[in-house]
Amino acid sequence: MRFKSIVLLFTLLLALLLLAACGSSDTAEPAANDAPAAEEAPAVEEAAPAAAESKVFKVGVLGPFTGPSARTGEEFKVAAEMALEKINYQIGDYTIEPVWVDSQSDPEKATRAYEEAIVQDGIQAGVLNWHSSVAVAVMEITAKYQVPHFFGFGATEVVNEKFASDPEKYGYWTTKGWPTPDKLSQNYVTALEDAIAAGTWVPEAKTAVIYGEDTDWGRSFGDGIAAQLEAAGWEIKDYQYFPIEQTEFYPLLNKFKDLNVALIAGTSTAPPSLSAFIKQADEVGIKSLIIADGLGWVGEWYELTGDSSNYVLDQIPGWTTDESLKFAADFEAKSGIAPSPSSGGLSYDGMNFFIKVLQTAYDDYGELTKETVFDTVKNKVWTGELTFTTADGAIVMSNYDFSNPPDPIVGKGFYTFPVLQYMDGEGLYVWPPEFQNTDLQAKP
Repeated sequence: MRFKSIVLLFTLLLALLLLAACGSSDTAEPAANDAPAAEEAPAVEEAAPAAAESKVFKVGVLGPFTGPSARTGEEFKVAAEMALEKINYQIGDYTIEPVWVDSQSDPEKATRAYEEAIVQDGIQAGVLNWHSSVAVAVMEITAKYQVPHFFGFGATEVVNEKFASDPEKYGYWTTKGWPTPDKLSQNYVTALEDAIAAGTWVPEAKTAVIYGEDTDWGRSFGDGIAAQLEAAGWEIKDYQYFPIEQTEFYPLLNKFKDLNVALIAGTSTAPPSLSAFIKQADEVGIKSLIIADGLGWVGEWYELTGDSSNYVLDQIPGWTTDESLKFAADFEAKSGIAPSPSSGGLSYDGMNFFIKVLQTAYDDYGELTKETVFDTVKNKVWTGELTFTTADGAIVMSNYDFSNPPDPIVGKGFYTFPVLQYMDGEGLYVWPPEFQNTDLQAKP
């Protein structure tokens, strides 16, 4: 009896142990009232799919962000940013990402930087550029990698000659933001001849000297205006070209003074150089009329030269519309610097035209690639079907038309610069007659 009791107790203990083990098992089925656990599975199945990877189209913005023309590069960068901000850096499902390519005003450094931007940074198109010598050099890189570049300012006819020599190769430097110097420098000669004919300027003799930076741009401008002056009966007494970074001009200017010419005509793209030239010309007592093409390419030209700039001739557009005035005010509010129409204004227009090209390529092909952008330029920009006008938001020129590439069409209603004469920090228009608000004056 006692033995049976022990066996029964042992059996009950074993049953209890087995029941406890089953209850703690990880594989035990949930109870019927454990509904929340059972309902979690469908939630996982209905989760939103992962967001698609965003598309990026990288654009190389080429400019002199350091070096002697860094002030111009600063205007390039602010203008490009303002244009991209208008579209929120977005075209379709592409983010437009700028890559700042620093030319340093040096052709060799610019080509290295541009090639690096293609190979390492992955740019598929480029826009803007300041110097002619840089344009001539970088054309080789755009041709090598077949990357279309838009609205490069380098004006020299060497760009046009390379373009025409092999459009299939060099056409990747698609358009210029500045026509060849001879297409615009003729305006100076016409203004001078009109003043002589009207009797408002009476030089002792039609004699001139030519000066400028020793670059493709400087020599192109000098050769162009010299030929036009000679065709109008002027005698060129001397040519002087100097390094772009030069700021000491006293010996050269004293030589010009001794020649006693009526006109000193030239250019530089570097504000420190050209402003020093103007100030020192005043210091040595130069009485010749001076053409300083590009003095007003930076907004603070008067701060750089003061009254030494009085009577100097330049060729520059102005802020002539409400839209352009608003841009200038917004630019200064953003950057703290006053923009020039010739650098900040033109680069803003060029960037906006380029954005229009990108949008057209996206609309037509459904994607942005270097191929679709280049095809859009060839098929629509070069044919004149795709232009950029005041109706599109252009603020400097009335109409940018590249139906005769690579230069824009020049003339009234298209791309043209009036001639002005500086006086007490203000640019007064002396030509053409429809813009004129003063007569051309000789320096007393």
